[in-house]
Amino acid sequence: MIIGTAGHIDHGKTSLVRALTGIDTDRLKEEKARGISIDLGFAYLPLGTQETLGFIDVPGHEKFVHTMLAGASGIDYALLVVAADDGVMPQTREHVAILHLLGLSQGVVALTKADLVDEARIAEVEGEIAGVLAGTGLEGAPILAVSSATGRGVAALRDRLAQAAQAARVRPEAQRFRLAVDRSFTLAGAGTVVTGTVISGRIQADERVRISPSGLDARVRSIRAQDTPATQGRAGDRCGLNLAGPGISKEAIARGDVVLDPSLHAPTDRIDASLTLLASEQKAVSQWLPVRLHTGARDVAARIVLLGDPIAPGETGFVQLVLEAPIAVAAGDRFVVRDTSAQRTIGGGRLLDLRPPARKRRTPERIAQLRAHALPDPQAAVAALLDTSPFVLDLTAFCRDRALPADMPMSLVADLGLIPLASGDSLQVMSASLWEAFRAGLLERLDGFHQDNPDLPGIGSERLRLQLQPRLPVPVFSAALSVLAHAGLISREGAWIRRAGFEVRLTAEDERLWARARTLISDAERFRPPRVRDLAGLLGEPEGDIRRMLKLLSRLGRVDEVAHDHFFLRATVAEMVAILQRLDAVHAGAFTAAQFRDEVENGRKVAIQILEFFDRHGVTLRKGDLRRTNPHRLDLFRPVSDDVPAQEGAARGPRPSGDGREASLVGRPDFKSGRGREPVLGGFDSHSLPPNSFAPNPVAPNPAAAKQPAPDARPLSYGKGR
Repeated sequence: MIIGTAGHIDHGKTSLVRALTGIDTDRLKEEKARGISIDLGFAYLPLGTQETLGFIDVPGHEKFVHTMLAGASGIDYALLVVAADDGVMPQTREHVAILHLLGLSQGVVALTKADLVDEARIAEVEGEIAGVLAGTGLEGAPILAVSSATGRGVAALRDRLAQAAQAARVRPEAQRFRLAVDRSFTLAGAGTVVTGTVISGRIQADERVRISPSGLDARVRSIRAQDTPATQGRAGDRCGLNLAGPGISKEAIARGDVVLDPSLHAPTDRIDASLTLLASEQKAVSQWLPVRLHTGARDVAARIVLLGDPIAPGETGFVQLVLEAPIAVAAGDRFVVRDTSAQRTIGGGRLLDLRPPARKRRTPERIAQLRAHALPDPQAAVAALLDTSPFVLDLTAFCRDRALPADMPMSLVADLGLIPLASGDSLQVMSASLWEAFRAGLLERLDGFHQDNPDLPGIGSERLRLQLQPRLPVPVFSAALSVLAHAGLISREGAWIRRAGFEVRLTAEDERLWARARTLISDAERFRPPRVRDLAGLLGEPEGDIRRMLKLLSRLGRVDEVAHDHFFLRATVAEMVAILQRLDAVHAGAFTAAQFRDEVENGRKVAIQILEFFDRHGVTLRKGDLRRTNPHRLDLFRPVSDDVPAQEGAARGPRPSGDGREASLVGRPDFKSGRGREPVLGGFDSHSLPPNSFAPNPVAPNPAAAKQPAPDARPLSYGKGR
């Protein structure tokens, strides 16, 4: 058990600790010269069993309250010291308030210098002390009259402390390791040593740790617990850790740093908290009030942002603490705030959420989240958080910020029946009831979309996300889609989401229209099919209907838009690829546009458009006025089964090229058609470009082409500007 002294200056705290333990905690030359404590002092009292009491002796002077706070944050039991001759003094009241704000509810009062006063005075001071303790965590604490000079009551006080140690609360060893550093120094023959109180968990020699917030990594070379060599340090121990590692030195580690399990390193400079304003304050907390924040052994400048109504003296409310620099803390840690002049303590409370939003921090939904974070039991807090917007929780971060055991996320999933959604390194969870509602809503939305849009391959992922409740964050929504896809309920094709088993089909009317149009762009006219406007005139149908139908057929891979509004059958495009291969073989990889024009018996303009289409997709590689085929892209425009014989159509889709690499992009969901467009599920249009990895060979200088660069004169890229 760690015992911390508290009380006004010159009330005999250090003398009492010396009488109890035989150790003088004033170690600094200035302390001995001035006769007052300036820094933290430490002493130990073996109890005759395996237990040892640790004492932290704190300064009582008002100028050193910040040092007192650094020591008080690590104690389990308060030893309040009040001199019988002086009685209750200003720092007595402030120290009692600080102990209350830090949640201390166990302690004893030592009424020192009892040899200097009579029994009537002792009784009078006992009444004063009872009044000060009323309404605090130490209300009703026993008061023992003692004298360090004569030894009166010292043995009884020692026995009282030993009894308290037997009944002391056990700190959470099951949590991950944290030690709040209050001293850092160099020990001859050992190196850098840090001391502090183990807040949670346990540590063993040779384990790896991290210094937070700096992020330095270190190895624990050896351990001293309660000033005795030990193989491990446990929660509640006063420990000294001999650290080694790159950059580790006494200057690199300061009071207020935290030595912790590496997985807990996540410093923060913005914290939502519950703040209680002391009743002694004269006015309510104002917005953006500058304060000094004390938590653990850390002292940092901060600003208070009110998350609700002003907090009046004696009242409690939610605030956001905006810090001057990041600190290492855990949700649930206690804190104290003092004014910037370090003259008085304003209030304190408990840290709730280490990852709060900087905007929309006062909404009803956010306040509901904070009420859930305020629940100390992890199961209750998780259940409450999942009942509030956004109805999803990063369980990995939740357990890390509370320093809970590494296996706690999966335990919470099992105990609460949560639905896990893996998203990167984090485990996102939803409640089972909300997941069922979300799943049903998503499937209902997809069914309705397919019924209203039978000619579309699916709904865009982002559009679907925005239509659903709850509206999940993008990474969580993607993880939810993966779960549904693995369950066989949906299919994901790039950015398209569709019901499993759904296929795009032409309507009966479109099938009839396509049957008429197909005859006009096949057979003898296949190399020079009419454009959309001409087809509309020949068929007597609206131009928009023809264009819409052909665009849909392009997605299905039946046609390709070689130039704007100029569609060719996929079988015709495949036939033209075969012609290119033949020209390449006959002319040793150097054929011209005119030679291709003569093969397809087409006009020069259309022939150039066709070749530029192949250039864009890497089927042909141009150098000046000459072209050659790219063997790795020759299967890119494989025809579908209704345009070619069955045995050839059965092999459509991506297949390896001659060197074993996949060449065809048809049907691949990662191919995008134009800047900002969603992936197409098959077929290409005049604006489609292949991925950058299929850029053609660099173009050699060609004076004849200086004014009109060749289409393949620069790397291929998506979107405009090619």
